[in-house]
Amino acid sequence: MNEPAQSDAALLAAARAGDPAAFDRLMAPYRSELTAHCYRMLGSPFDAEDAVQESLLSAWRGLGSFEGRSSVRTWLYRIATNACIRLGSQRSRRLVSPDFGPSRTVADDLGRPITGPVWVEPWPQEAAVPGADPAEAYLHREGVELAFVAALQHLPATQRAVLILREVLEFSAAETAELLDTSVAAVNSALQRARQTMAARPGAAPARQRAELAELGSDGIRALVDDFVRAWESADVDALVGLLTADVRFTMPPLPAWFDGRDAVAAFFAVGVFATPWRLRPVAVNGQLGFACYQQQDPQGPFRLGALNLLSLRAGRISQVSAFVDPDLLVRLGIPEAL
Repeated sequence: MNEPAQSDAALLAAARAGDPAAFDRLMAPYRSELTAHCYRMLGSPFDAEDAVQESLLSAWRGLGSFEGRSSVRTWLYRIATNACIRLGSQRSRRLVSPDFGPSRTVADDLGRPITGPVWVEPWPQEAAVPGADPAEAYLHREGVELAFVAALQHLPATQRAVLILREVLEFSAAETAELLDTSVAAVNSALQRARQTMAARPGAAPARQRAELAELGSDGIRALVDDFVRAWESADVDALVGLLTADVRFTMPPLPAWFDGRDAVAAFFAVGVFATPWRLRPVAVNGQLGFACYQQQDPQGPFRLGALNLLSLRAGRISQVSAFVDPDLLVRLGIPEAL
């Protein structure tokens, strides 16, 4: 294993001597990627922040036991992974709408909002990694796609940790075994079982959406964004439907209702979405295309935040619109409340 870098060693020595500023500088390069790791583990940016705070407190208290036989980064991932496993054992598994119940039709009641720590939550990149350089930003896009994070929540905690450490963060089997206080054989077995579970969940590959965006290219992405914004803002249901796959899904937590298939989604758009004008602003969410959606309730009134729409793509078309409509969640995510 790598020895700590000299700069880390100097900061570590100062931190061990009781210098909190040195500790903060030692932790600063790792905090954002630890938050991304905890988000993958827990499915919520707020739970992830709790886990990071707990991890940093544990690291401060445990400085005396860190002997430098691994890198500071590896040591922190060990602490953070175990913090996530502990927190996850105390909280319910996060869900997406199809996990909660069957799809509906426009004739159905949309249901009462299901509030509380129930849903897998989105992760706006700007809020999570302010000022990140391109190399660091890549770490946060990798493995934070919504479908992947949601699928991870179906794995037992240890399998989830193994899959993330091995296939997203690319720790070796031996390093992963040491991080989790287990054997290489146990790591390999857990990874095999995790892969089998994930393979059964469509769209759950960790880089699926990145590949879709790469295939579109910058011109294709720009055209799709322009077409989607134009159709939504002009309430052109036919144009919107033309952008969708046949098996598209539309979800809107915390409402339990969701719609499955282009016809059902088109019918809901026609009767349930465009009673008021909208204005959309692109945002980066979970390494995917996203839009902050602002709604005008009064003809002369302001446009206020009504939803965060996250698009999943397949072969250049939209295969899912994940609309997050909880106003408290949107405010906590730091999205501007009005245009």
